[in-house]
Amino acid sequence: MPVIDALEQAEAAVAACFDAATWAASEHDLVVALDAAHRLEQRVAAVKLALVREVDGRGIAAAQGASSTVVWLRERLRLDGGAARRLVGLAASVDAAPCGVRAALAGGSVTVEQARVIAETVETVQAAAGVEVADKAVGVLLDWAGQFDATLLRRMGARILDHVAPEVADAAAEAALRAQEARAARDRQVTVSEQSDGRLRLSGILDAEAAAVLRAAIDPLTAPAGPDDTRSPGQRRHDALADICRLALRTGDLPENGGDPAQIVVTTNYDSLTRQLGAGALDTGLHLTPDTVRRLACDAAVLPAVLDGTGQPLDLGRQRRLITGPLRRALVLRDRGCAFPGCDRPPRWCDAHHIHHWADGGPTTLTNAVLLCGHHHRHLHHTDWNVRLTADGHPEFIPPTWLDPTQIPRRNHYHRRT
Repeated sequence: MPVIDALEQAEAAVAACFDAATWAASEHDLVVALDAAHRLEQRVAAVKLALVREVDGRGIAAAQGASSTVVWLRERLRLDGGAARRLVGLAASVDAAPCGVRAALAGGSVTVEQARVIAETVETVQAAAGVEVADKAVGVLLDWAGQFDATLLRRMGARILDHVAPEVADAAAEAALRAQEARAARDRQVTVSEQSDGRLRLSGILDAEAAAVLRAAIDPLTAPAGPDDTRSPGQRRHDALADICRLALRTGDLPENGGDPAQIVVTTNYDSLTRQLGAGALDTGLHLTPDTVRRLACDAAVLPAVLDGTGQPLDLGRQRRLITGPLRRALVLRDRGCAFPGCDRPPRWCDAHHIHHWADGGPTTLTNAVLLCGHHHRHLHHTDWNVRLTADGHPEFIPPTWLDPTQIPRRNHYHRRT
């Protein structure tokens, strides 16, 4: 019987099943019917892949004016590009698979994805241990396919040599690991794309070692910073990455950039800074809000410049008001970490915040400073929380009225006090 006639008969039979009253079927019949529908789905998928492989092999797409079989399938079957590409790849994998795998797929006993996993695993086994061992692997994998989905089957297939050729398993595993490391080294990359509003889009692939380093550094910083932390997991990861970069800048161990220490440079007018008016400009040309400029100025070096009437620099003064050296050490001894209630961030992750802002006349003294992690530093600048020192010399925080109408002061009890 021609393929088209058989498919038309099958389509008619399936259409009749769709109109059947499934509500009247018994529980047993429903389960049996579901199993049968699943087998039929796999068989139809196998037929579809065989047709795609033949269309691709004959060059029908090019003959009909398409640039590739993927493009032809995308237009013909109204698929997206990724689905069409996977379909062509699956067709090639199944076509190259051992006869037993194709027979199992045609019989509906394995899914298309399972067949692909088996085919790729057997190809690897054959390259490592030869045809005879590969044939043994087919039988084992087909047996496992009756118990495990494609994802688990792939994981188990990674150690298939332990079952079919233990004498070469260790050497093959080492070779596979070396190949995996080589692929990771080749594919590692990070892309930084600058958006029109100054934000950056990060994307990339890290090798196993770099991924472990990143997780070790970022995971401790991604936990919520207290019961009032409303940031999403993605926002916490963002802030953790920024905190790690700030820590790296604070160490002073980064290579120089253009003859200067690695740093961010913000330019603002003094009157604008003191009156909380006007924006600041980064050396990249982008602008920051007044609130952000004042927050950055809390724990940064301020270098005053004398400008002429046209805004040209005539004289650069010395850095001043930065909380460093003995003063910062005294601050660390007092606060022992972020002083915001409930926060456990250690001193090395913290900025020194002027309680009464330096630009407003606040002194750079221990009694006018408090340690805050990056998140709570931003939080204090952009919300109605307030901080003050008590009679015992330790900071306490007054919550906004919407959080606590009585505004009972709160302290951080996480860090050990002496």
